[in-house]
Amino acid sequence: MPYIITVVIILLICIAVSCIKIVPQAQAYVVERLGAYQGTWSVGFHVKVPFLDKIARKVNLKEQVADFPPQPVITKDNVTMRIDTVVFYQITDPKLFTYGVENPMMAIENLTATTLRNIIGDLELDQTLTSRETINTKMRANLDIATDPWGIKVNRVELKNIIPPAEIQNAMEKQMKAERERRESVTRAEGEKKAKVLVAEGEKESAILRAEAEKQSAILRAEAQKEKMIREAEGEAEAILKVQQANADGIRMLKEAGADEAVLKIKSLEAFEKVADGKSTTILLPAELQGIASMATAFKEASKG
Repeated sequence: MPYIITVVIILLICIAVSCIKIVPQAQAYVVERLGAYQGTWSVGFHVKVPFLDKIARKVNLKEQVADFPPQPVITKDNVTMRIDTVVFYQITDPKLFTYGVENPMMAIENLTATTLRNIIGDLELDQTLTSRETINTKMRANLDIATDPWGIKVNRVELKNIIPPAEIQNAMEKQMKAERERRESVTRAEGEKKAKVLVAEGEKESAILRAEAEKQSAILRAEAQKEKMIREAEGEAEAILKVQQANADGIRMLKEAGADEAVLKIKSLEAFEKVADGKSTTILLPAELQGIASMATAFKEASKG
């Protein structure tokens, strides 16, 4: 008898312990009583009624990610491609999530596939490849509205990968290669153009420098020639002045020595002779000097004889 009582006490303790539940953070428990919805337990300590209450589902309230396999879609211009999507969702109502749909993940996957086909069907291939953000926004809005009765909020939808047919991939690769080669050729042409411009500017600068150098050289030569001519003219003028000064000094000395008028006139003739300098120069003499000049010539010839 004591053995039976001990067993009963142990069973009661086990049942009591099993009825104690602690809900962790970011989770919620949906509880049923006799098969009907009883309530939703949030974070904390809870006790259920033995044999009557049952935890129907433990719901994760964190944001979750559903990565679906590629789905075949057809564009407006009849190109078949495969697109895989990633859906970021969060459960906002555990009760609706538990009782709203039989398999929420399968429902979201099928809904994502049909929504994607509807959106891509209105776009051409080029628009599909360049309008990811637009497609993501439309899909998120449509899925959020459709999943709201299930207690699910769709936060983001991303097109993970777009896989066009093999022939289109080859054509795109060829186009990309041609575009890359075109950009490279344009870059080379621009480089050659810049090089030619630099060479032309260098030649222009060199020609300008040569012209400036020649100009400066010509100016220096002209200035040197001018200086030379000025120095020569000054030298000749100075020589003439010295000769004239010497003649003037000689005449003054003759005057001071008491020479007569005839001697002075002869000295003047000698000065004219020096001025002529042996060249065929015609000199007009006054009448009184002509007689004196004849006498001087006869005197010179007599002295030679």
